[in-house]
Amino acid sequence: MSCQSAPFGCGIVQVHAKTKEQQLATWKELVLNYQKHEGQALLNIAEDTPLFVNKELARKLSPEARLWVMEELAKTGHAATTDKRKQQWEVYWHTLDEWSNILYDWAVASGTTNTVCTLYELVAGDNTVGEEFHGLDEGVLKKALKLLEARGKCELIAFDDNEGVKFF
Repeated sequence: MSCQSAPFGCGIVQVHAKTKEQQLATWKELVLNYQKHEGQALLNIAEDTPLFVNKELARKLSPEARLWVMEELAKTGHAATTDKRKQQWEVYWHTLDEWSNILYDWAVASGTTNTVCTLYELVAGDNTVGEEFHGLDEGVLKKALKLLEARGKCELIAFDDNEGVKFF
């Protein structure tokens, strides 16, 4: 079966180096923007989501190309696989380091240093509405906070079936 006769086309990786580089840059940007727009950190590349399938053009990105894009995003700190088969990925439209800086800058600017905030308050509380991390996946939030904790800028705290953070 040729690419033209295959359902949804092949969606293959380009051969010419310059074209391939541009293709990769475009796909990386598309994945990050799509996940940000959807407010979703998790992406299963085995699923034919609208990100990878264009029904109007009858085209979809091949599984190999999807994996290539995700592995390249991982190299820049914008994604991490969550399974050994590399089907499920966490996507970070900001790297974890960038998220940690955004969170810490907010804590300093809002005067919440030396007080305890629950993780729920950070991602869903009234005080963070309008902040870029409002609605952030809790798993991504915890990873960013663990980076801050390793730098001595916060402490993660568990209490009464809840989790919190104290920024310094």
